[in-house]
Amino acid sequence: METKKNQKLDPNRNSLLYFFVGMTMMLLMAFLALEWKTFYSSDEWDRATLKIQDDLIEEVPITMQKLPDPPKPQIITPPKIEIADDDEKIEETVIEAVDPNQDTEIAKVEDIAVAEEDIPETVFFSVIENAPVFPGCENESTEKEKRECFQEMMQNHIRKNFRYPEPAQEMGIQGKVNVIFVIQKDGSIGNVQMRGPDKSLETEAARIISKLPKMAPGKQRGTAVKVPYSIPITFRLN
Repeated sequence: METKKNQKLDPNRNSLLYFFVGMTMMLLMAFLALEWKTFYSSDEWDRATLKIQDDLIEEVPITMQKLPDPPKPQIITPPKIEIADDDEKIEETVIEAVDPNQDTEIAKVEDIAVAEEDIPETVFFSVIENAPVFPGCENESTEKEKRECFQEMMQNHIRKNFRYPEPAQEMGIQGKVNVIFVIQKDGSIGNVQMRGPDKSLETEAARIISKLPKMAPGKQRGTAVKVPYSIPITFRLN
């Protein structure tokens, strides 16, 4: 028959509880030991006494310094006023009135020289009094109609003489060429300038402008002047 142990008498039954209680007490005692502070009843050990020999003490002698005397105040002598003698009497010049002589002959109007008007050498198309007249626009009655006719005839001239350069077509070059030329005093075309995306397009634009007919020159105050004019020529591939 197997012998049965009494659970209440087993010494290992509460061993884990005893272990934790012991560990807790040990930690508490260690904490109290670390935090324990001891105070001394006397603090004489924390004091130091410095003894200096009497022969090392240097007495600073008292010296008397004489300050400089303050500057004496400057006495400003007032300027001496002298009475000048009277000036010599100056004879005043009498200005005689210049009255016109009744016997003076009056000049004729034809003999009076008239200054010439300062008319500029060059006047722009937009501000000139009498714009250049394109051939075929002479019959227009007003200045506005002549300007409109000029613009229309310029467009017709470009369309009539327009020719797309073959090298530009093959390379697919297109764009706008800005052309500026001057209508001279005799109505001829000169000083042609242009700027475009390609040299071949600029050459073609110059050829078109060179075919412009001679025009009636622009006039400012009745005098023929040079008139700059600008127009764009567009090259576009279909």
